[in-house]
Amino acid sequence: MKTIMIVDDEKNIRCSLEGVLADEGYEVTSAGSAEEALSKIEGGVPDLVLLDIWLPGMDGVDALRELKNRYPDLPVIMISGHGTVETAVKATKLGAYDFLEKPLSLEKVVLTVEHALEQKRLREENLELMERTRREYVIIGRSAVMEELKRDILRVAPTNSWVLITGENGTGKELVARNIHLNSNRSGKPFVAVNCAAIPEELIESELFGHEKGAFTGAVSSKKGKFDMADKGTLFLDEIADMSLKTQAKILRILEEESFERVGGTKRISVDVRVLAATNKDLKEEITKGNFREDLYYRLNVIPFRVPALRERAEDIPLFVDHFLTEFSSEVGKEVPRVTPEAMEVFMRYDWPGNVRELRNLMERLVIMTPSDVITPDDIPSYIKGGPAVQSRDIFSGTLKEARREFEREYIVKKLEEFGGNIAKTAESIGIERSHLYRKIKSYGIRV
Repeated sequence: MKTIMIVDDEKNIRCSLEGVLADEGYEVTSAGSAEEALSKIEGGVPDLVLLDIWLPGMDGVDALRELKNRYPDLPVIMISGHGTVETAVKATKLGAYDFLEKPLSLEKVVLTVEHALEQKRLREENLELMERTRREYVIIGRSAVMEELKRDILRVAPTNSWVLITGENGTGKELVARNIHLNSNRSGKPFVAVNCAAIPEELIESELFGHEKGAFTGAVSSKKGKFDMADKGTLFLDEIADMSLKTQAKILRILEEESFERVGGTKRISVDVRVLAATNKDLKEEITKGNFREDLYYRLNVIPFRVPALRERAEDIPLFVDHFLTEFSSEVGKEVPRVTPEAMEVFMRYDWPGNVRELRNLMERLVIMTPSDVITPDDIPSYIKGGPAVQSRDIFSGTLKEARREFEREYIVKKLEEFGGNIAKTAESIGIERSHLYRKIKSYGIRV
């Protein structure tokens, strides 16, 4: 039950408000002076205060100032029979939610109270969501290179500078982008991520800029693009090197003019978007090959960030192991397994070509597949240990067909992790059709 405090020196008004608000289901307390109210609040902060301006002793404006100093998030509604515009403006600047004049309309009082409490609830939910998001996207690592990266994020985040994030697949480039956004002045606005490599070339412009009804076959209605959605927030363009030169030219124009036209449209739409871009390719090399625009590179590369590969910060591996084992154990309702020193040594020796993503996938697999509550080297796939493709404890236990099947499964898992779960790139690497690889993944029960 929400608690409301009424502060007014007129007993009749206190009683009238108490009755109405109690009928609405609120728990109501009251005080005849600001001093009495401040003393009572020390014993328990209410959810909202109705505060008269003209009070004996400390007046309502000074009481409001004191309340906001002590309890910044406490909604306060000012009431007065002698209010002036100047007083109302002053109260609003001090943080009052609203200003009601006497004689009070009880209906208006109830409605204003409801709106104030709803705004408080939404604000608290938003703060809780942001805190949960910060925990979800925490950057793990105590190595010197990661501590420096985290310091750089905090330096760059409050600015509006564009950032180019480079690093191998699976290193956490999107995680860096999200932390820049979360620590920026735009954190309360949208973070819109676009994987440029995952969108077919013929649809990328529609995805980024939106389209008007009838712009092309199938465009049965107008649609907002990612730039529209990210207005006042952050747009993260992942794998930007996979964009065509034509789309790159349009991106450059938007960055320069801060406006664009939807596909099939003629109206210029202005946006305020901070662009963060990422790639696993060497853009200078792509420029030399003619695959990437040099002017776009220099426009995006205002502040370059490089996310190190996991093998460059092996001292962080135990932290990741503990974190992922705890995460997945919680998901499946198991005790967090203990990792033997010998098993941890195996993890530390492996070079992790798929980086953090590969390590995360392995920890999920070990939580699900390890029968005991202790992870030993015997539980670790052979390709991680550097031994034969099929573990020695299993190689003679079945038929040749079973051994071949086990080898093929391990091989596909390793290749998928190497290419960050990208089906197309994995299929190309191992020389089979993508549809064929999909069937094998489904057949072996591999999670991508």
